[in-house]
Amino acid sequence: QVQLVESGGGLVQPGGSLRLSCAASGFTLRSYTIQWYHKAPGKERELVARINERGYTAYLGPLEGRFTISKDNAANAVYLQMNDVRPEDTGVYTCNAPGLAIWGQGTQVTVSS
Repeated sequence: QVQLVESGGGLVQPGGSLRLSCAASGFTLRSYTIQWYHKAPGKERELVARINERGYTAYLGPLEGRFTISKDNAANAVYLQMNDVRPEDTGVYTCNAPGLAIWGQGTQVTVSS
């Protein structure tokens, strides 16, 4: 079964860090572009970061260098390292493989003191 499964979300205090994981099964992740999306409460889902099959990365939105996307081909996974998190980072983070039109189920991140 071709799927993406996110994990690593949770409750974190402002200024803290989290690492989200997006694990692929049923296909070789390294051959595809993988994207991370963020849906804040009451807002539309927004593209946050992407990494392509060659490892080139791109970031969208005013992240100010706080997030880093990376991948581990051996683990068949993509990660989103979130540093210096802020309340506005709260929401559901979902990974997507646009070339396969598949989405994970998402992982909830809550930034609160």
